[in-house]
Amino acid sequence: MASLASVDVTEPLVPAAVAGLLTGLSLIVAIGAQNAFVLRQGIRREHVLPVVLVCAGADALLVTAGVAGLGRLVSEHPDVLAAARWGGAAFLLAYGVLAALRAGRPATLEPADAGPASLRAVLAAALGFTFLNPHVYLDTVVLLGSLAQQHGPGGGTVAFGAGAVTASVLWFGALGFGAARLAGVFARPAAWRVLDGTVAVLMVGLAVSLVL
Repeated sequence: MASLASVDVTEPLVPAAVAGLLTGLSLIVAIGAQNAFVLRQGIRREHVLPVVLVCAGADALLVTAGVAGLGRLVSEHPDVLAAARWGGAAFLLAYGVLAALRAGRPATLEPADAGPASLRAVLAAALGFTFLNPHVYLDTVVLLGSLAQQHGPGGGTVAFGAGAVTASVLWFGALGFGAARLAGVFARPAAWRVLDGTVAVLMVGLAVSLVL
């Protein structure tokens, strides 16, 4: 009896967890504002661990909320997403302008050039890129929350959510700490000009898309 119960309960958890992992990766790997910010911090080697922990932790919180059923509540209150849309657009536009200004005066990997950013400022930006982006709520709370429910109540739903959370941890860790391998390329100011110019276009484009 114990053996049969074990098979019935645990066997569906593995495919559910794998489905959550692959779905989470497919949503998070796409280039966006949050990923661009983590990449830049990783290349600069500034507060990389706190940034990775904040981004992965925030995703874990939102995925957990979606699995718990918050997605349905968010869907029924579009004014919440509307407020996040306008706030996110303003935030992304401001960061895009700053990136454009940096592109005009490219940085290097030497902290002495402009001074390293403070931990408080970096974490505030990381939280802004996470919680002021309505796409984050749609992906984590609404979409992943809805997909988790398709794996049945109880263990399957939890396993799917755990897989999605694992995807966030793996991705942000790889992006933040793996970016240091690009340090040789970004030892040249011209590389920073290209990166910050690209970030500026990305941020402004995302801001416009949110408004429209």
